[in-house]
Amino acid sequence: MLNLPKVSEYMDTVVQTLNAETQILDAVDFLLDNHVTGAPVVDGDYRVVGILTEKDCLYLLAAGSDADMPQGVVADFMTHEVQTIPPSMNVYFCAGLFMNTVVRRFPVVEDGKLVGAITRFDILRAIQKNLR
Repeated sequence: MLNLPKVSEYMDTVVQTLNAETQILDAVDFLLDNHVTGAPVVDGDYRVVGILTEKDCLYLLAAGSDADMPQGVVADFMTHEVQTIPPSMNVYFCAGLFMNTVVRRFPVVEDGKLVGAITRFDILRAIQKNLR
């Protein structure tokens, strides 16, 4: 049987996360300060309850006017339905998932808890290593 490279070999294991109760403007600062375009939202047990992306944050300007910017917490703006993947998934299948979605990252979950994240950029590293 072919031994295909796994997501666990290319995923980031240090993942910047947010809490659902974080103020949304603090979350925007968090994304900018950490140079990330999105972050999983986790509960106290490190279970993924959502994801906050730059696109979610655009609502702040799109729905506001002048000084009347919407306020709230991450839970008010995050995407609640998040597609997660297991670390055992092969990177070829993961690449196919990226081809059929607009998301730029998948949280990697094992036993119900966040263990990493894989991005389209990580898949490019897999291509570089495995197809040369």
